[in-house]
Amino acid sequence: MSALSAVMYREGKIRATNALFIFWDVVYPLGYLLVFGVGMNKALGFSGLPTDYHAFFLAGVLGMAGFGIASNTAWSFFMDRDNGIFYEMLTYPISRAEYLLGKVLFNVAIGLVQAFITVLLARALLGVPLRPDRFPLLAAAVVVGTAGWFFFYAIFALAIRRNDAFNTVTSIFYFVFLFASSMFYPIDPLPVAFRAVALVNPITWHVDVMRFATIGLGDPRSVALEAAGFVAFTLVSFAGALLVLRREG
Repeated sequence: MSALSAVMYREGKIRATNALFIFWDVVYPLGYLLVFGVGMNKALGFSGLPTDYHAFFLAGVLGMAGFGIASNTAWSFFMDRDNGIFYEMLTYPISRAEYLLGKVLFNVAIGLVQAFITVLLARALLGVPLRPDRFPLLAAAVVVGTAGWFFFYAIFALAIRRNDAFNTVTSIFYFVFLFASSMFYPIDPLPVAFRAVALVNPITWHVDVMRFATIGLGDPRSVALEAAGFVAFTLVSFAGALLVLRREG
């Protein structure tokens, strides 16, 4: 068994001990779409959008799911520290990069299953007008997005020693990244200062790419720039997480 396979196998065994984790990661985004997306569409109308709100919000739900899966996976470093397996694994014949990649690959698989279920049911239940020709782009966005946010969160999970401090940091990130982005609403009508923050927010880049890949909304040139920006964010985050992990031993 290769090093990557071994780490992925371990991640699968951990998740299998509590199927609720997988159920939550896979199903809860659909609940957001049905309750929040449909509710906002009915209550407020959002007549200024070029599509129904639940179609617009689909990409936001997918982005939120990737963000949540990454946060939960990074939190597992604390559990590994508590039971001592983290430091034991650092003595195994696997590189630090393989350790990080093995963790993220299993969760990428969960992210792809979650995205498939959410998109399928969004079409079946809500009639969201999808663009099947762009599904390869959507799959790539889910893979890179899940990996990018995991590496980003791993930097803090590895650098912070206290679980409560990490949870405080993730809560702040959750509020800032999600609400100062294009996840819930288009950013063009927003005040200049708010729009400026949203435009440099990696969540905006990620969600805009998935919105383009699911319903075809967005300018191709701008989306290409945002995709390149998020890939750069992922690489920088991976380098940062690897640097912090190497300091552990």
